[in-house]
Amino acid sequence: MQRLYDFIRRHPTGVDSFWAVVLLGMALAAAAGVPGDAGDRWGVVVIGALLSVVVALRRRMPEWMLLLTAALGVAQLVADIEVFPADFAMLVIIYTVAAHDGPRWASRFALVGGACAATLAMIRWPLEETGGAGKIFFTVVMTVPFVLAWVLGDSIRTRRAYFAQLEERATRLEKEREAQAKVAVAAERARIARELHDVVAHNVSVMVVQADGAAYVMDTAPDQARQALETISGTGRQALAEMRRLLGVLRTSDAPESGEYVPQPDVEQIEELVDQVRRAGLTVDFKVEGTPRPLPSGVELTAYRIVQEALTNTRKHGGPEAGASVRLVYFDDGLGLLVEDDGRGASHELYEDGGADGRGHGLIGMRERVGMVGGTLDAGPRPGGGFRISALLPLKPAH
Repeated sequence: MQRLYDFIRRHPTGVDSFWAVVLLGMALAAAAGVPGDAGDRWGVVVIGALLSVVVALRRRMPEWMLLLTAALGVAQLVADIEVFPADFAMLVIIYTVAAHDGPRWASRFALVGGACAATLAMIRWPLEETGGAGKIFFTVVMTVPFVLAWVLGDSIRTRRAYFAQLEERATRLEKEREAQAKVAVAAERARIARELHDVVAHNVSVMVVQADGAAYVMDTAPDQARQALETISGTGRQALAEMRRLLGVLRTSDAPESGEYVPQPDVEQIEELVDQVRRAGLTVDFKVEGTPRPLPSGVELTAYRIVQEALTNTRKHGGPEAGASVRLVYFDDGLGLLVEDDGRGASHELYEDGGADGRGHGLIGMRERVGMVGGTLDAGPRPGGGFRISALLPLKPAH
């Protein structure tokens, strides 16, 4: 049975042609049994042959075959050719038109024509020995197959449209998921790039400064040189730990190796960052105002990275005598940051290739971080020299 069903699905035109031949044979058999002259027999043959064509071409030209069937029905009434087996093609074309995704007028015309067919046949060829009630009952019974054929075809069309809509929706959702996945991947790459930039720019800068200092005092002050080398070693280990944490998200394994990752930096580690910068030779004044309290992880990481980036650029571009100040202010609705230096200010090509306008990669990264948590950032030269960075990070992102 399944093989037969598969064959019908693969060869619908061949199946229709087969049934058209069968219908033509039934028409020829009916013509042979028609009493009367040869004209009546030829009328049955012609109408039967054309109804066979209707069955053979019903899938290719359903609307045209419907009109041809209606014309043949009228001709059958006019020529007084009584109902014969080939008229079964009328049920077939009504079902086909109702199931076809064509113009709605054709489906309505098929329903009306099928509903009227039995009534017209009863009027044209009344049952002499049957009473009025019997004729009405017989007409209703003969109308039912036509209506059922239309209902079955229309339900098939509705079901096919429903499944097509489901497939279209599934395809659209799949495309939306792919687009969202691409956006998420791009956002994650941007986040990793920002993190790597902050880690490399800060820690490598400290290591370079300490290495230069150690080389300078190697012969005259071995103790200071040794301390500088220890700072380089500690900074390098910290940089490696942070880079392992960042690159860990790119691993295919779900289980991280023990001891390989470190937690994300938070506000409490800003003081350690300031101490590290002080050991590198930069004078930093650090103060906390307000009552410290737990903050969202995104706000804490953003605050740490802003301070880290600002101090790194002060150390790199502020000059040998530059100093900096860091202020953390806890408000009721957010965290305020103020980082200032008294270095060469707007003249010192701030923020790695950014020039005096402060539009380099460092400032871009800051603005992206602040924007992700719904905060505001203000950066620019200070009056009288130096550079100033002010940020306000709300506890809740702006909607």
